[in-house]
Amino acid sequence: QTSEEILHHLQNIVDFGKHVMKQFFGENYVHHGEIIQLPLDFVRQLCLKVQPERPESRCDKDMDTLSGYAMCLPNLTRLQTYRFVEHRPILCIEIKPKCGFIPFSSHVSQEIKHKVCRYCMHQHLKVANGKWKRPSKYCPLDLFSGNKQRMHFALKSLLQEPQNNLKIFKNGELIYGCKDDQDSVCDWNELARHLKPFFFPSNGLVSGPHCTRTIVKELIHVITMALLSSTEACRAGDMKTVPISQGRSYCEASAFNKELVRNGKHKLESSGLPRGCLLYKTLQAQMLDMLDIEGLYPLYSRVEQYLEEFPEERSTLQIDGPYNEAFYEKLLDLSTEDDGTVAFALTKVQQYRIAMTAKDCSIMIALSPCLQDECSEQRPVVLTSKSRFTFSVSVLDLDLKPYESIPHQYKLDGKIVNYYLKNVQAKDDPVMSSLFKENEDCTLVLHKV
Repeated sequence: QTSEEILHHLQNIVDFGKHVMKQFFGENYVHHGEIIQLPLDFVRQLCLKVQPERPESRCDKDMDTLSGYAMCLPNLTRLQTYRFVEHRPILCIEIKPKCGFIPFSSHVSQEIKHKVCRYCMHQHLKVANGKWKRPSKYCPLDLFSGNKQRMHFALKSLLQEPQNNLKIFKNGELIYGCKDDQDSVCDWNELARHLKPFFFPSNGLVSGPHCTRTIVKELIHVITMALLSSTEACRAGDMKTVPISQGRSYCEASAFNKELVRNGKHKLESSGLPRGCLLYKTLQAQMLDMLDIEGLYPLYSRVEQYLEEFPEERSTLQIDGPYNEAFYEKLLDLSTEDDGTVAFALTKVQQYRIAMTAKDCSIMIALSPCLQDECSEQRPVVLTSKSRFTFSVSVLDLDLKPYESIPHQYKLDGKIVNYYLKNVQAKDDPVMSSLFKENEDCTLVLHKV
């Protein structure tokens, strides 16, 4: 790409964060960054310097060393909304929560999608493809439930199998989380050693498994409280909300749900999320996917057909930006009545892209210990049994998902569902599994009658 194209691309990312995602998530949660110019020699040196540090899976992607343009963003592992003593140790937890609702669209063709969430189904395909060694017990619907018991279970499951959904940093250094796809053995004792000074500063806790369990419990409590926190300063725009009650509030494959059923309870409590908290806003943005990919794909095809006939209309339709106030305004139309127009199809496609972005974002919770007399009214504070933290919550990875990725999403959705139906649900169903056991040698014996 030319320098102009790269500048335009970066400007789009900044504008999208500033004019669109800030409206959904609120001023204090989104850091859209700014574009800066760098000397090319500096960029080349930087590229060589970071290469050995990059994970193997990223090394096939080259850094742009020719345009001299870059985005300057805050380091969210250290960022705090409030200025205070910089030498304080900072703990940061990064969570990629994924999609927190079950599709409620009538376009869904397989009933299983109304019962089991996308994340839980996808886990089985990922394990089969060798991406992970074992499935995680984490279910996004538990985290987004607002029910503290379910949230604690979800966070504990993430700590057991972080995959690429959880990382913990201390003073900007990664201390917990997967280094690559297969490295999923995480040591809780090692984590507890890092966290002990934060949660038990006076060292009054004995070491051993009890100590580790207590520290992990405290960590989960702090993360839950930070995720449920909402401050008036972080209120999102006047987005009309999609009613969360439209979908069911639990996933049949969730380990928490299965445990309840095993204990003879069939009702899952869903406390609901406080309206001002970041999880609520994330879920609202995700639920702009009102038609599911199955209902959306024909609309995408309608837009594609129109663009084949009138390619010059691509910029008028704002498919590749500019992401300005006008672009945001069009997203507020939540009608699902298809009037057969390209305008309707395009609005749903753009809403779907926003929803996909929200399903893939990361939430950063930065925590720093504070003394009792320092914790003023202006700062959000979360308490544990022996310490108190001031904290900030931010959201990142908010680049708009590409328009061109929709066919891939459609194919992937079919793959995930078909694999789950054939290899997981069939085995879970005792009648089916006795009738159909895959890859098992069978002998047909014919008796003379």
